[in-house]
Order: sequence, then structure tokens, then C-alpha cells
Amino acid sequence: MTSLHTALLQSSGRPGDVAHNLQVLQDAARAAAAQGAGLLAAPEMFLTGYAIGADVPKLAEPADGPSAAAVARIAADHGLAIAYGFPERDGDTVYNAVQLIDAGGERLATYRKTHLFGCFEREWFTPGDRPVVQAELGGLRVGLMICYDVEFPENVRAHALAGTDLLLVPTAQMHPFQFVAESLVPVRAFENQMYIAYVNRTGPEGEFEFVGLSTLAGPDGVARARAGRGEELVSAAVDPEFLAASRETNPYLRDRRPELYASLV
Repeated sequence: MTSLHTALLQSSGRPGDVAHNLQVLQDAARAAAAQGAGLLAAPEMFLTGYAIGADVPKLAEPADGPSAAAVARIAADHGLAIAYGFPERDGDTVYNAVQLIDAGGERLATYRKTHLFGCFEREWFTPGDRPVVQAELGGLRVGLMICYDVEFPENVRAHALAGTDLLLVPTAQMHPFQFVAESLVPVRAFENQMYIAYVNRTGPEGEFEFVGLSTLAGPDGVARARAGRGEELVSAAVDPEFLAASRETNPYLRDRRPELYASLV
């Protein structure tokens, strides 16, 4: 099984300007494809911006809406899969969502953020109720999650037990919580024996200051790629052979004793 070269687009685009952000995604897809990437991941709420307040319901679209069609064309034009964050409208309900589209432009999966962070998100979004959403991509089982979700160990462990190989986590990680990108994400990858691609926004936006530091962490807890604080495209390989070898030697999942954990729920 071949490695999946994965690119992380660390960018906040232009809040409120979907057309501009689609162009940023187009340019990043072109650059990522030129580097040999088979997957490009963009941050949480990338299509619209994060701190857009009352524009959330105005800019929200169905999972098969016009922006999804535009991303599908970008993916097909450049021959790589794309995961991106957006506000998803389902009737009168709006979710903070991430969607994965394959290199042929087909929608593979849509995940709705299950753990909403802070008053801003709870005002504008409804939490999702499916903790594990997966798709097959390049011979790997790819899971989807958004930002705050990864900070709950139960969430990531559920993915590990469901066989997720690569967990994509579009995020809007803000100051002063940069330790999540620096320390927590690599530990999550190690303790659950998976790759985690944590792709962040960057710079000031409304009341928030996004810290960048996007990372692709391996099952050994080592960052394969790490961005700085500014706009950046970084990439690294997700190696299924290394993952299999790491799972063979790491005993965490084998040594679990679920009968002791009933109190957790």
C-alpha cells in the first residue's frame, strides 16, 4: 500500500468572501498537486470565515450546494482529494461541518462538529450527533473531526476502535490554547495509533487570534509536518506500512480493559 501525501493549508482566507476563499483553495490545490499530494486539508469554516457572526446563517449552504460543487471541480481539476470546513445548512438548522471530496469530485463524507466551543458557536450552530464519520481514501480509513472535538479523548478513542488510520481535524485554534497543537495532538496520535492532520486558521479575526501551528502527527507522536504562525502550505506522507508496524509494537489498544470503564458513560 502506498503512502498518501497529505497537504495542510494553513490560512484564514478572507472572512465573509466565499469566492475569494475558493480561489485560495484553488491555488493551494494547484501547489499541493505539484508537490505530489493526494489530499489537501483546509481549516474549520474555511469557505466563509470563522468569526462572521450573523453571516453564519446567511452563508450556510447544503452539503451538496454550489460551494460543494465548486470544491468538487477544484479536486477533479487537480486530481487530489480535498477536506474543507464550512457552515452546513439542513433546512432551518446550521451545523459547523467538514466535508471530504475525492480526487474525482465525489463527496465521500460530511461530519458535523459534535462539541461546540464557547458562546459564539453555541449561538449559531447545532451540535452534530455522529461521533465517528469515516471514508475510504487511497487504501486508508480516513476519519473526520473538527477542532474542539479532538480535545475529548473519548472522541479520538472511538475513531481508533473504529479503525481510523488518518484523522483529519480542520480547526480554528486560538490563543492561548496553542499547547493543543504543540502537545495534545501528537499525544492523541500516539495513544490511539493513528495519523492526525490538524489544520488551523491563522492571524486575527474578530475577537480571536488564531495561532497557526498546523501539524501532521504520526502514530509515534512525532510531527511529520509543522507550520509556523502565518499563511503556509505544509505537507508530509501518511505511511500505512509505518502505521501497521507501529500498531504491532504499541500495546495501548490491545491492553485496554473495557469492563473497567463503564463509569465513563
